[in-house]
Amino acid sequence: MHGPIFGEFLGTLVLVALGDGVVANVLLKGSKGENSGWIVITTGWALAVLLGIVVSVGVGGVAHLNPAVTIAAAVTGGDYSMVVSYVVAQIVGAFCGAALVWIIYLPHWVATENQGLKLAVFCTGPAIRSPGSNVITEFIGTVMLVVAGFAIASGGFAGTGLPGGMGPYLWGMLVWGIGLSFGGPTGFAINPARDLGPRIAHALLPIAGKGKSDWSYSWIPVMGPVAGGIIGALICKATGIA
Repeated sequence: MHGPIFGEFLGTLVLVALGDGVVANVLLKGSKGENSGWIVITTGWALAVLLGIVVSVGVGGVAHLNPAVTIAAAVTGGDYSMVVSYVVAQIVGAFCGAALVWIIYLPHWVATENQGLKLAVFCTGPAIRSPGSNVITEFIGTVMLVVAGFAIASGGFAGTGLPGGMGPYLWGMLVWGIGLSFGGPTGFAINPARDLGPRIAHALLPIAGKGKSDWSYSWIPVMGPVAGGIIGALICKATGIA
């Protein structure tokens, strides 16, 4: 199997398996990484982005791994033909990655009584529930992701091009920085597939004592990043980044 759609599926699977996996390691009862903290989570997500990109590119993918990035690329490039295919592949990959985390940590779901911690392994939630503020946080974080991420490959920064293999490391550092700086209010989804696919997995998988999937919040990590991707793309076009 090879090609851009499969690359979006497999890269997003790796992204979410490692990203949700580090959250499970920190939050679930009895895990060796229990209570190791936010620095571990943000670092794990940064490495998940790095390795997800590497895997996607390795099988011929475009390494968006994120509907907001796919939409931003379509806005800057003017080609919308692959948007739906990529987004579906990303959501399915995210679901499968989350399912792997459920399997890997199988005994820990029973040991963990707190339903909120179990949900947090799969998807984001607000530290303080304020829908307006929460969606603005996701919006700003995604604008930052798109503008800084597209600047990595821009002529102004990269000149004739980045050294081979450097891009994934810089994208990982970018996500790490966003998580450290902006992650506190909402858990920094900045990626609709990363939140929606695992939230669906949480709803469908037979997770012991899981509780509800908080669908009333689910629109925020979808609409905030989508809007942020569009505005970020327009900023990139207006400033010559893309």
